[in-house]
Amino acid sequence: MNRRPGARPSGQIRRSQIITTFGPGAMVDLPNHSVLIGGLDSWSPRGDEIVEPRLQAKLAAILGVPSIQIFSPPADQEDPTAPQTGITVFQFPEWFITQDVEPTLFNPGARSRMLVHRNVLVRGKFIDQDRKRRTVVPIRFVRACPAGHIGDIDWYEFAHNGPTECRRPLWIDERGTSGDLREIFIRCECGRAERSLGQAAIAANRSLGNCNGSRPWLGPYTREPCGEPNRLLIRTASNAYFSEKMTVISLPDRDEAVAQAVDAAWEFLEAVESLEDLRYERKKSKVKAALDGISDAEAFEEIRLRQDGRPKVDKTVKFAELETLIASEEEVGEDKPDGNFFARSLPPQLWDRPWMEPIERVVLVHRLREVAAQVGFTRFEAAAPDTDGELAMDVQRAALSREPSWLPAIENRGEGVFLLFRKKSVDDWRARPDLQIRARALSRGFDIWSREHEGTHREFPGLPYLMLHSFAHLLITAVSLECGYPASSIRERIYAIPELGYGVLLYTGSSDAEGTLGGLVQVGRRIHDHVRNALEMGELCSNDPVCAQHDPPNAHEQRFLHGAACHGCLLIAETSCEQQNEFLDRALVVPTVERSGIEFFKLPPT
Repeated sequence: MNRRPGARPSGQIRRSQIITTFGPGAMVDLPNHSVLIGGLDSWSPRGDEIVEPRLQAKLAAILGVPSIQIFSPPADQEDPTAPQTGITVFQFPEWFITQDVEPTLFNPGARSRMLVHRNVLVRGKFIDQDRKRRTVVPIRFVRACPAGHIGDIDWYEFAHNGPTECRRPLWIDERGTSGDLREIFIRCECGRAERSLGQAAIAANRSLGNCNGSRPWLGPYTREPCGEPNRLLIRTASNAYFSEKMTVISLPDRDEAVAQAVDAAWEFLEAVESLEDLRYERKKSKVKAALDGISDAEAFEEIRLRQDGRPKVDKTVKFAELETLIASEEEVGEDKPDGNFFARSLPPQLWDRPWMEPIERVVLVHRLREVAAQVGFTRFEAAAPDTDGELAMDVQRAALSREPSWLPAIENRGEGVFLLFRKKSVDDWRARPDLQIRARALSRGFDIWSREHEGTHREFPGLPYLMLHSFAHLLITAVSLECGYPASSIRERIYAIPELGYGVLLYTGSSDAEGTLGGLVQVGRRIHDHVRNALEMGELCSNDPVCAQHDPPNAHEQRFLHGAACHGCLLIAETSCEQQNEFLDRALVVPTVERSGIEFFKLPPT
């Protein structure tokens, strides 16, 4: 990230951070300044174009445009003689506080600093009435609204509790040692006005007024109608910026392969009306050769679509991925991975063990390509993809540019291991009567959370998803001990699609063209050992029995989206988790000290 020529602040961040933590609209502390990352219109130039048709079609639908391109963030030029490249940033906030602590007659114990605007600074310093140059730092507090708009607080109006013409110097007094906002006061030197920041933190007070729709990251004259009540926002707080991104795994076009196979034998398949007819036709040598590697269900669906003249149904992100993973051929000989995606099923005799009974297939993903694109961002509340990998169309997200024609994205190449669960095992477990008590408790916890997060678009994902998600976290921890990657570098992808199947993909990747070095694939060849280790680790938590006995609707603990889950057992790095460490319950996976009997896996005695 650089400034254009003539601009003072400059710095560098990794390109992958642009679409996750430091995208357009994010606040960043550089060595001497605090800045706001500029919108896409100020990027010069765009990086390399990334082509991923499935992702681009989804993004265009979300933004309501005919088509969209995706590009990587611009790379820094190491050649000092090359034209300046990078991303424009805007100085924000424009209010600063002096570093020198001043004594005050009104509150001898307070630490007082002057509050000054950028316009009175001289070369980044404030010169007081004694001609002393004072170092300043950006103030920590700004105003924002849930729509992503942001701006400086009108400190004169805040201190005087309303509109005022007073322009006497302002001071910020810290009258305690705890950092409590109620002990921080904005004081006017006129002596008639002061106010605690604790009042600004209470949204119901509306002490910061209504939002004016300011979007400074897009440049001047970019306000839009808003009117939402402003909220106090601490610049460095974790809720100041949530990147909203969509991620897909590049797959061979399975639909195209099926269509070509049916084309090759259409003269025999045109009159097929049932699966029995299809199986009869497959006995013919030409049909058998054409449909090699295509399942009966896939071929019959393609035939019905052609016969009825119906368009193909737009599949969700994860539906298409799971379909391809399920169709992976068995590993034979020394296949050489090639292209963006290469996966092979591990022969069952290599991993079949008693505790692996609910698992139907193990797929080693030798090569994969992950593409993640940023669509927008939110403040205060994250807007995560749903359990199908789709983004909500009606989320109030902040724009990355004035007119969307392209979006920033990154691509990672890597490897992984996929476990397909037996659909019947999951369905039988979900139907157990003793599981319904736990289901109601988890659902009540979600209902309480939803009432506290007005406007949320989240839906309760169901017990199969929670079970698979919790199992994935246990397996990530177990696998990381031997695969050569830290747990924070391994990511998950949970597939809970009742009409298709259930599965868990653990994968890792890097922006390097060669991807990774095979550690997860090697782990997959002994996946039975790692699954057992994961299940044994999940039986006991260092915080038991408190963890195991946690009740999701418990208002005291405020962990409404967790069952038996905490930092001692299930919580992992949020970069690895697709649901920000929520919707977890190890009691659904293995028996805990609570012995509720609702676990999915049954470990044999040691």
